[in-house]
Amino acid sequence: MPAEIIQQLGAGKKPAVHVTVNGHRYRSTVAVRGEHFMIPVSAEHRQAAGLKAGDALSVTLDLDAEPREVSVPDDLQAALLGHEAARQRFEQLSYSQKRQHTLAVEGARTAETRARRVAKAIETLAEGR
Repeated sequence: MPAEIIQQLGAGKKPAVHVTVNGHRYRSTVAVRGEHFMIPVSAEHRQAAGLKAGDALSVTLDLDAEPREVSVPDDLQAALLGHEAARQRFEQLSYSQKRQHTLAVEGARTAETRARRVAKAIETLAEGR
C-alpha cells in the first residue's frame, strides 16, 4: 500500500481502518514492516470477498474512528471484578491485548481449561503484565 494513502488518512502510521474488498467490509489496522504498509486479509475475509491467490483487487479504505470494544466473557468479567489490580490493568490494555486474553478464554475446549485460562489471565494481569 502506498505511504501517501496512509498519510492522507492523517491518523499516524498504524491507523484503524474500514477495509472494503469486492463489497466485503471489515475492520482492521494498517500493519507496517520497514517502510511498507499492509492491510491484513485473513482467510475468513478472503473467502467472504471471493478472493483467490493471484487475484487483482481494488481496496477502499476509510478511517475507523469508532471505539473498539471487546466483549469480555462472563467468567473472565466475574474474575476481573473479584481482583481490583487485575481489573485495573485489563482496563489499561489496548484493544488487541484485551482481545488476546478473551480469545484465549473463549478458545478453551473444556470447562477445566477455560477455568485455568481465566486464572492465568488474572495472575498475569495482577502482576502488571
